[in-house]
Amino acid sequence: MGAADAVPGVSGGTIALITGIYDRLIAAFTSASPALVRRVLADLVRDRGDLRTVFREVDGAFLLALGAGIATAILTVTRALDTALETMPVLTYGFFFGLIAASAVVLRDEVSLDTLGRAAAGVTGVVVAFVASGSASAALGESLAATFLAGAVAVSAMILPGISGSLLLVILGQYERMTGALSAFVDALLALVTGGSVATVVDTAGPVVAFLAGGVVGLLTVAHAIRAALEARRAATLAFLVGLIVGALRAPVARVTEEVGAWTGGVLAEFAVAAVVGALLVAGVERAAGGIDLD
Repeated sequence: MGAADAVPGVSGGTIALITGIYDRLIAAFTSASPALVRRVLADLVRDRGDLRTVFREVDGAFLLALGAGIATAILTVTRALDTALETMPVLTYGFFFGLIAASAVVLRDEVSLDTLGRAAAGVTGVVVAFVASGSASAALGESLAATFLAGAVAVSAMILPGISGSLLLVILGQYERMTGALSAFVDALLALVTGGSVATVVDTAGPVVAFLAGGVVGLLTVAHAIRAALEARRAATLAFLVGLIVGALRAPVARVTEEVGAWTGGVLAEFAVAAVVGALLVAGVERAAGGIDLD
């Protein structure tokens, strides 16, 4: 799931479906709530023995094992992608374009636009993502507050097969920044082991801590809001979410334009080949999952 979540267009939720842990994942995620957090804080003060009960209620052992695996994969995959974005931006963003496009195709059967409201939701999703992903510099920005918000939105996407948290980071203009920030933070930690400076660790920790804090809040709030929206207006919510994917196709194109300035025949060919590879990867994952069903 960590490897999938690190790549825009590939959903960790889909991997959870393939491996048969999706229902358990959803139960564990949605068991976390502000009320549970208050209960844990109270238990820390008066009754630490009850913490074991809370740990079992949220399927803590499962989440710890899953979290360790996700973290390990993200640390390795994001480093590779950070290097690829710096050295091969056209190929990398072309690959992302194929991933995103294929994800929209895979989810086509989940979308119904048979009413005006659903069609409006889908169009709204396309427009929001298209406008937001036009330029990295025009997106959320680089403040810690923006990073916090990006973490909340991206992590909450883990509850939906077919919706990629990294794709949402691309839309928000945070993907390249966060892969770089995570690589810098890990480098600082590794350097600390060999005599590096603690100050460097502190300097690079800000974006990572803000993103993780946003992720925790996202699981406690945004994920529940998405789940409530799906229960109340499932068809319209799915139309909006898939609309986001379609609109996000602008993001890789815009990033390549920022990198190369003008599109040449060579750039287009390079981009297209990488896009085909990305699309084939999503098709293979979807085939392994036996098709994505969001019901």
